[in-house]
Amino acid sequence: MDLVPGGAHFRGDWATCYRVNLHSRIATRVLWRVGRRPYRDEADVYRAAFELPWFDWFDVRRTLRVYVTAVQAPLRSLEYVTLQIKDAVCARFIEQFRERPSVDTESPDVRVHAFLDSETVTLYLDTSGEPLFKRGYRRVTTEAPLKENLAAGILKLTGWEPGTPLLDPMCGSGTFLLEAAQMALNIPPGHGRRFSFEKLRGHRANVWAGIKAEARSKTLSPRPLPIYGSDLHNKELQAARRNLEEAGLGDVVRLKQADVLRLAAPADHGVLVTNPPYGVRIGEQNKLAEFYPQLGDALKQNFSGWTCFILSADPRLAKLIHLSSSRKTPLFNGALECRLLEYRLVSGAMRKRQDV
Repeated sequence: MDLVPGGAHFRGDWATCYRVNLHSRIATRVLWRVGRRPYRDEADVYRAAFELPWFDWFDVRRTLRVYVTAVQAPLRSLEYVTLQIKDAVCARFIEQFRERPSVDTESPDVRVHAFLDSETVTLYLDTSGEPLFKRGYRRVTTEAPLKENLAAGILKLTGWEPGTPLLDPMCGSGTFLLEAAQMALNIPPGHGRRFSFEKLRGHRANVWAGIKAEARSKTLSPRPLPIYGSDLHNKELQAARRNLEEAGLGDVVRLKQADVLRLAAPADHGVLVTNPPYGVRIGEQNKLAEFYPQLGDALKQNFSGWTCFILSADPRLAKLIHLSSSRKTPLFNGALECRLLEYRLVSGAMRKRQDV
């Protein structure tokens, strides 16, 4: 596997593609690279798309959409490039069959992706369809929810393993809880959704059915686990409860309405992970400036023996926790730059000294 801009490149057969789509908790898409060539202008990009045998990969009756991203591309308009690639794909079908696929910008059967750097255009077919973070289970969201793949990635970064107590004391719609429960029960993140590869020519339905059956055979039956969630607000807690029930995990996670500042640890050790609120307006920031030192006090007093991870989008507020972090990992929640702060809570010396 090799790192490339925005992702990682790997080789494999269609069975590998199916498995990655079904099992990857962190990827956003699995793209199949079908063409790559140098370019100087829009005409070169058009030719790069036109020369590919799209009709070998999908039927003319499938609907289509083209997506373009670029880094340091010298072209003036990505919208015009998008149009050029779409026209090239359609022209290739017209040349071969005297008809063309229809465009669907809402829910296309086939997604063509193009990435342009300063010298090269790379063309892909999307084997995933809807982004892989759309697991198919979340029915209710709260304000600024985490994407599922980011939550899964954070859980990996914490080092949490199934069987270790896990708590999200400000759980919102329950994304951390849902991802952890699925990890603990070996439930593939893609088990409840469809994929674009099912609409491509050459799809091996028997291979796909076998891969799904294999995954089901390794799935554990739902049972109560040491995974805990709480929230101060009943609306958020009900959203988490409904999402867990929709995923068939209602009896797996233990929920309670509680104030994190007064919450007792559910075990003598474990992993606490949470995405606390952050302020956009000045009034909200002032309230949070009062809350964060109290949060630090509560963690220190109530969670000795735990390792706590807090995702923060506001460096100023993170400092107000007044605890010494053992690790700071930069992450992006969409376009928002964040830090995942690790605190190993032990009796004694976690409190930062204050300068006089």
